[in-house]
This record gives sequence, C-alpha cells and structure tokens, in this order.
Amino acid sequence: MSERDDDQREFDIKWADGAEHKEPSARARMLAARWKENPPAPQPFRADPDPVKPRRSSWTSTAVVLGCVAAVIVLLGYVNFRAPY
Repeated sequence: MSERDDDQREFDIKWADGAEHKEPSARARMLAARWKENPPAPQPFRADPDPVKPRRSSWTSTAVVLGCVAAVIVLLGYVNFRAPY
C-alpha cells in the first residue's frame, strides 16, 4: 500500500465521520420496528431478576477459615515433631 492510498483512506474516513446523517445499525432498525408494534414494558433501573437467597453468616465463613488454618498448623507441627533429625 502506498502513501497516497493511506492519504486517500484517511480522507474517506474524515468524509464519512463528517456526514450529517448517519444511518442506524441493523439491530437498531430491527428493535425500532419491533417496538413500534409491541413496545417493551418499563423496567426499573438495573432490575434484579430474582430475589437473592440469604447467605450463610459471615461468622460461619470466618470459623471455617480459622479452623482450616489451625488444622494445617497442627498437621505441620505433628509432621515436624515426628520427623527424624
């Protein structure tokens, strides 16, 4: 590709961006036609589709993590205690 082709391409992009009327995309045209016949129901902003199930208590998660850490410490101490020097 020569430098002249690059200049011509850039000119075409500037010409296209400067257009007064821009045609909507195919999806926008499809939705506009569909909504003209059957408009969508109003939705609250960022509607939650399903109610959230209650989570376990944060204390339960904390107890599980601390229990695992304690078990690893005890296991490492036991292995270290049994290892011959």
